[in-house]
Amino acid sequence: MPVKRLPPNPNLDHLKQQAKALLRERAARTADTAQRIREFHPRFRNSTDAEIHDAKFLLADAQLTIARQSGYPSWARLKRHIEKPTLTDRLDLPHHERIEDPIFRRAVNLIDAGDAQGLRAWLKLHPKLVHRQIAFEGWNYFHHATLIEFVAGNPVRHATMPDNIVEVTQVILDAGPTLAEREVTLALVATGSVPQQCRKQIPLINLLCDHGADPNSAIEAAALHGGFEAVAALIQRGGRITLPIAVALGRLEEVRRLLPAADGRQRHLALALAVQYGRVECTRLLLDAGENPDRYHPIGGHSHGTPLHHAAGFGNAELVRLLVERGAKLDQKDVLWRATPAEWAEHEGRTEVAAYLRAQEKKQDAPR
Repeated sequence: MPVKRLPPNPNLDHLKQQAKALLRERAARTADTAQRIREFHPRFRNSTDAEIHDAKFLLADAQLTIARQSGYPSWARLKRHIEKPTLTDRLDLPHHERIEDPIFRRAVNLIDAGDAQGLRAWLKLHPKLVHRQIAFEGWNYFHHATLIEFVAGNPVRHATMPDNIVEVTQVILDAGPTLAEREVTLALVATGSVPQQCRKQIPLINLLCDHGADPNSAIEAAALHGGFEAVAALIQRGGRITLPIAVALGRLEEVRRLLPAADGRQRHLALALAVQYGRVECTRLLLDAGENPDRYHPIGGHSHGTPLHHAAGFGNAELVRLLVERGAKLDQKDVLWRATPAEWAEHEGRTEVAAYLRAQEKKQDAPR
């Protein structure tokens, strides 16, 4: 789910009150609070709702959850951002303007200018620069960016990128970024709107794969972001068609073939993708196989809502009816806005779906 960005003038006392409120909400043992803790407290990343509700959970844990939900790795870092802000804390600025290191900032400017020759000379002058990291906070991703990650334009810094961005990227690759750095960049390229719009996405994917980046490291993220051209390119480069990818692409026969052997993580993600892309028959197969229609989507996969929330928000009446028929809860609230599926449909102007869900709520509430 997206981080909850801090307001321009955040108040530390108000954030402390949020942490205390989280303690009270956890005591109520609600599913949405458990999901929030699961996503933002690293100790509970793989915990069940019951494990989260029953574990020792102190005020410090609540404060850590609030800090990470705001995009900061710790309460101390959040506190520093509020009390002693620096240039990197200027969340209103694009990332390249928040770089305090002049050597690194010069390199990013050379990337953006498409100055391959100048960048090569700069990297020769500063050979350790290729592995240097710039810490950004208050954001979902791009927290410790290395130089090569800036070629992806993701997060968006400019509406375009240089025509010779492939050549520029090759210059950085020649300087020897690690495999992990190349694979992070591959995921950023495969999910980025700017490289896709500039028709540089596929050439960059091919270049990074030529230099050892594993296409499987980016293929699920590309599918989640609707990057079907990127998914196709990654498959051509050896990316595996797993259950989630088959669902995203709507390949029903492959879904049937892959489903029996798929593990729990794949099935969970597959259901999220089935709902996201309106794959009704895929959703039916996953529900038949035992997937829970009330489980929040997995972390990284629009995890703030359940399948019914997202189907209602998309206005997919057939999918909504299927989920309701399979027992999906009508009163379950999402994590961000604490709204029901019917309220999602109303907010998005999905009048047919909203009316159906309200009618189902009345049936459920009627005396028997």
